[in-house]
Amino acid sequence: MGSAVGARDAQEQGPGGGGSIAHRVPDLGALELLLAVARLGSLGAAARELGITQPAASSRIRSMERQLGVALVDRSPRGSRLTDAGALVTDWARRIVDAAEAFDAGAQALRDRRDSRLRVAASMTIAEYLLPGWLLALRAGRPDTAVSLHAGNSAAVAERLLAGEADLGFVEGLTVPPGLDSAVIAHDRLIVVAAPAHPWARRRRPLPAAELASTPLILREKGSGTRQVLDTALGGLARPLIELSSTTAVKAAVVSGAGPAVLSELAVGEELALRRLVGIPVEGVSLARDLRAVWPTGHRPTGPARELLSLTRG
Repeated sequence: MGSAVGARDAQEQGPGGGGSIAHRVPDLGALELLLAVARLGSLGAAARELGITQPAASSRIRSMERQLGVALVDRSPRGSRLTDAGALVTDWARRIVDAAEAFDAGAQALRDRRDSRLRVAASMTIAEYLLPGWLLALRAGRPDTAVSLHAGNSAAVAERLLAGEADLGFVEGLTVPPGLDSAVIAHDRLIVVAAPAHPWARRRRPLPAAELASTPLILREKGSGTRQVLDTALGGLARPLIELSSTTAVKAAVVSGAGPAVLSELAVGEELALRRLVGIPVEGVSLARDLRAVWPTGHRPTGPARELLSLTRG
């Protein structure tokens, strides 16, 4: 019985009944068509102006009349004329369309403001060895977008994203910081390096993981992706000889003979080719890692940030 009463109530409400206003108000396309009919005096001319067929225009007008419960247009061989109700609805439609145009203009202004800048935060290896190429490619397609890059360790990247100080980030660690979503964009491998004069450079067999863990190393600071991967691989046993906050500083210290280090192979390619550093094979430990793009959870990158993300996968 309750359902029958509900059905009767819905029928009695008619076109002006309750529910979402979206079901009671014609869509913008229908309102624009009605305005065109009023201006041109012809349903066919209005259809041509809006790029639709006349049957489609007629169907849209009839649908709007059923939705509102009133006749809007009188059709005759001489053209189309608004009814009194149609003239009144047209006045309301003009206000709605004007408001929609203002809404659209405001939204475009927001997009223009968003697209005028891009704030990127990246961990050191990605910032130094991968991002320059990606940003040059982005600039080719978006020459008017101003890009700022903050380079820091993976923990600092997460902090900037969560504070709303960056639009897109890149990290190198094994895990995604809490509060961030991510996508793997590349793969990397850490390698042990030493100066040519270091005893390890003359080894004929791979370095055991236990010896790597027991040897003081020139390390990146805690919070960096490189340090996280190494500490995890060695069970937290990596011993610091010196802790430095940039890959460039670590390489310089190793080249000077201060001691060995573990660095991304992206960062030491030139030094290995020139024999300024020697790569030391290691056994019993995995030093592979994923490189990730990151952004605040639930806020998928848009605009220039989305384009940069797509370039990293090219």
